[in-house]
Amino acid sequence: MEHASHYQAIVLREYPTHSIDQQTFETRQFEAQPLGAGEFRVKVTHLSLDPAMRGWVSPDPNSYIPPVAIGEVMRSLGVGEIIESQHSEFPVGARVAGMTGWTEQLISNGTGLSLLPAGVTPELALSALGMPGQTAIIGYKDVLEAEAGKTIVVTGAAGAVGSVVVQMAVADGLNVIALAGSDEKCQWLQQLGAQGVINYKSDDIATKLDQFAPNGIDYMFENTGGETQHHVIERINPHGRVAVCGLIADYHSAQPALAPSWINLIKRRARVEGFTITDHFQRAPELIQGLLVYLQQGKLQHKVHVLEGLESAKLGVNMLFDGSNDGKLLVAI
Repeated sequence: MEHASHYQAIVLREYPTHSIDQQTFETRQFEAQPLGAGEFRVKVTHLSLDPAMRGWVSPDPNSYIPPVAIGEVMRSLGVGEIIESQHSEFPVGARVAGMTGWTEQLISNGTGLSLLPAGVTPELALSALGMPGQTAIIGYKDVLEAEAGKTIVVTGAAGAVGSVVVQMAVADGLNVIALAGSDEKCQWLQQLGAQGVINYKSDDIATKLDQFAPNGIDYMFENTGGETQHHVIERINPHGRVAVCGLIADYHSAQPALAPSWINLIKRRARVEGFTITDHFQRAPELIQGLLVYLQQGKLQHKVHVLEGLESAKLGVNMLFDGSNDGKLLVAI
């Protein structure tokens, strides 16, 4: 299969101080290089936009993953088709998923990429079975050790990660309280089976939590930060657990919001644990199998919001922080 002699990619131009803006990235043209032994060429078709990207373009050397360097292709998960190969395990025509970056094309020896099973669409590979779904199941199963009959609060519940947590918890028989920031998102969460749905922008969160969790809260899956943390910790049950997955409300703040008092962590012997998917990439096959159990039972829906064209990634990522995306945010190249 012929391939273009040149391709475009988006590189980091400067680290943003607050929001990602027009100055953060720039598009560059690269010359396609010949394959070496054991390599293959991927034409990227879909990219994943994720909240973690804001941290990846922050020059913090002590974060869980090194920042993207100035002039480096922006880090991203993606899906693509193999258009040329000198690797026996990655044949032409096969589709792969993994760390591609914001680029139209890349050469790989297979590190960081895996073959997509037949029947798995790019949208599914980057949402319910991808990094969002895998993040969800780690926090839900490993960190929270969630059990049937308990009460769980999920913030950012209509997002790519939160919606998977909500659906697993509903399927497993938990009392699910889901928070989102619009009436449309709240309606979808009701359709997914959440027993209690809270619009954090218009509802009184404390009153609603008292209504939906009269016997206290056992688990919290935290995606957003903000005042909900305080209300949940006030109501946390003995040996309750909080899985801290993300804090979208704080990602653009120079000064993070104040956290709840730790007094109830002592009184209730509760546990708060932060985690990231990057510690668990090697477990992808196992995590996907766990998610497939729910998917094959028809208990795991996914919504995607697709932007068109590589250029749309530059500012499109900000939709994750103002909540204007409706489903897992993807770019189709």
